[in-house]
Amino acid sequence: MANVQISARIDARIKAVLDEVCRSRGIVMNHFIQEAILDRLEELEDVEDLQSIRHEPKRPLADVLNSLGIDGTA
Repeated sequence: MANVQISARIDARIKAVLDEVCRSRGIVMNHFIQEAILDRLEELEDVEDLQSIRHEPKRPLADVLNSLGIDGTA
């Protein structure tokens, strides 16, 4: 995968904490930021998936159990 440079302005306090966390844990800042971006993108996908699931038709639990061959009387 080709690397490209991006630029963003962030609060100086956040940058100071980021510097300290990366330094104290021996983490390369570029890797930390890339992983954070990937995590956030995955979260956004999860939210979109949840929103689409909410619009799926609902089935009573008894019907689901019946279709699985479970009588539900444990």
